[in-house]
Amino acid sequence: MVADVPPEHPRHALPVPPVAPVRTSIRERFGENVEDPYAWMGDRSNPEFLAYLAEENAYAAALTEGLQPLADTIFGEIKARTQETDLSVPVRWKEHWYYTRTVEGLEYPIEARVSVTDYPTRPQLTPAGPPAGEQILLDHNEQARGRDFFAVGASSVSPDERLLAYAADTVGDERYDLCIVEIDTGQVIDTGVQGIGDDVAWSLDGRHLFYTRHDAAWRAYQIWRHTVGSPSDSDELVLQEDDAHFWVSLGQSRDERYLLAALGSKTTTEWHLLDAADPLGPWHCLSPRRPGVEYDVDILGDRIFLSHNKNRPNFEFAVAPVGASSSADWVNVPLTSPEEYLTGIAAFDDFVVLSLRSQGLTTLRIVPIVAGPSGPSGGSAAPGGSDESAYGAGIFGAPHDLDVGEELGVVALGENPDPATRTLLVEFSSLVTPTTTIDYDVPTRERTVLKQLEVLGGYDPTDYEQWRDWAVAADGTRIPLSLVRRRDAADGAAPVLLYGYGAYGACMEPSWRMTMRSLSILDRGFVFAIAHVRGGAELGRLWYDLGRLTHKTNTFTDFVACADHLAASGWADPDRIAALGGSAGGLLMGAVANLAPERFRLIHAAVPFVDALTTILDETLPLTVGEWEEWGDAPHDEAAYRLMRSYTPYENVRPMRYPTMLVTADLNDTRVFVTEPAKWVARLRAAADIDPAVNPVIFRVQTKPSSHLGQSGRYDRWRQEAWEDAVLVHYVGMPTP
Repeated sequence: MVADVPPEHPRHALPVPPVAPVRTSIRERFGENVEDPYAWMGDRSNPEFLAYLAEENAYAAALTEGLQPLADTIFGEIKARTQETDLSVPVRWKEHWYYTRTVEGLEYPIEARVSVTDYPTRPQLTPAGPPAGEQILLDHNEQARGRDFFAVGASSVSPDERLLAYAADTVGDERYDLCIVEIDTGQVIDTGVQGIGDDVAWSLDGRHLFYTRHDAAWRAYQIWRHTVGSPSDSDELVLQEDDAHFWVSLGQSRDERYLLAALGSKTTTEWHLLDAADPLGPWHCLSPRRPGVEYDVDILGDRIFLSHNKNRPNFEFAVAPVGASSSADWVNVPLTSPEEYLTGIAAFDDFVVLSLRSQGLTTLRIVPIVAGPSGPSGGSAAPGGSDESAYGAGIFGAPHDLDVGEELGVVALGENPDPATRTLLVEFSSLVTPTTTIDYDVPTRERTVLKQLEVLGGYDPTDYEQWRDWAVAADGTRIPLSLVRRRDAADGAAPVLLYGYGAYGACMEPSWRMTMRSLSILDRGFVFAIAHVRGGAELGRLWYDLGRLTHKTNTFTDFVACADHLAASGWADPDRIAALGGSAGGLLMGAVANLAPERFRLIHAAVPFVDALTTILDETLPLTVGEWEEWGDAPHDEAAYRLMRSYTPYENVRPMRYPTMLVTADLNDTRVFVTEPAKWVARLRAAADIDPAVNPVIFRVQTKPSSHLGQSGRYDRWRQEAWEDAVLVHYVGMPTP
């Protein structure tokens, strides 16, 4: 259902939307010729294309000029409820307490530390000012001075706590330059390495730093070793992944004994480790890749702790000695059920923490370690990976799950760098509970709240209610929704913002982050809902598998089923349902716009992957080859091509009435090129039933340096969010104060 003509925009006064030039090119594939009238937009440096984007921005500004007072009001609300001068919970690592803090009026955080000698127990930091004896590690504001964008991809202190290495992106393309600083003096001692990835790791002696590099398709595929203070042309390549389906990531074990390299595709992984005390030595493969087998590892002492899907889709827990070289060395330990989805492992000296999902909700399972570091059989695992072997059964005591006292929410491990700790920093939040950091004493199971995000302006969680609901898809599958609203929202008349993603197995959690972003619209009577559609992994690994490749259309029909359920709920206004999704969720938005345009009053597609088939067919574009395991190998598989052809939003625009479309993009985005939404918007205007006075297509492009995730400064982000909320509030027909 579309909105009435906005009263402040009589038809004769409406600005005229841009008309993109048509220059048809033909794509030939599998015996089919497809016309693409806007393929010329593929050259993002073309002055004509840049001029067209400028016209779109001018049109969006003119059309929404009357909404600026509302956007300013919402920006003020975001600012007023945020503790602008704030500090994180300090975390002890070796001889210092590390934390970040923010200062009112400054866009970026400050990384700092204080000495354990000065603060034997965790310092009680206050917003009044920095603590005595503070050492600033990295002031992002200073580094961002004179720049429109600044983001740190990695920040790591050397094992002797003397040096800081960080990787900085100053244009938004997610390519980083390395800087190494001597902490005590603040002296920059190394800036020679440029254009790296966002992972770094130290050798144990602090003389060498390892980092990743990308290929021309923006795939992390190499690990290099750099000697601190030496020129970058003396760096050595130590690991390379040649299969374009795989990418490389780099990390370090909690006890710093090993560097860890993960080589992974969407469905297969392979891990390598290096003795951090022997940085010039060889890398050791823990288990060679097997198609379809994924495993994740954490290492502590002489043991490897693993999660793997060799035997069941939702993964299971196993242990192995550090010398393991194949999955035959893995010993399965039955600490989870087949219905529980094992999503992560964190190993400490005295216990292991398993991150789990069950029925769409998260929990932490804590498992005591009762044997020494080598295990009862001297660290030699039983062959064949048999369950309940002497090695596996003799290590662990009785597990228990952490109870946070609130069912609908998200619980996750915080930052816990000390392997010898007996307490855990745990973070919990929900759609009504602000992010809360808990100190959990594992032996006593006592919980101490260290910090809860302060929401200024009188936020009262009892003014809001959250709940879990279920929609039913056409095939009978029950789709979970997480919802929140003010308790005084009008039943039967409440507008709804329905959010979805549904790709890569990513879970859209019912967290405070979601509510903090939407609080201004909740206070204007909206219901905020998250559709946990197939393609995510909220209900386990199969939930992901049933929303990708040949099952991808389930993601789209699930979302429409959720919208239909909300319309029939009796408390929502069926004529005022808005939809929101970004990136792969933007593809979801484009697909449901074609599938069920009458169901939505407004659709906001952010940095949307809407010309998906064109991108997937071009393996020279960033990350494309690896995406074939998510969407299908359309260049070589006709069935995959035909399926993508049937749903890719750009190629399925029809001459029908669409809802109001809000499309936002970033010029520097390297994950989804601005070309995609630009082509889609042009085709919508040309081919669909669009009336600028009733259901406009609003396209706004961020032209200042920014990334796929948006602008780097917090105030800049708030202004963008406030403008988007103002458009939403207006075009679903809410009164504007």
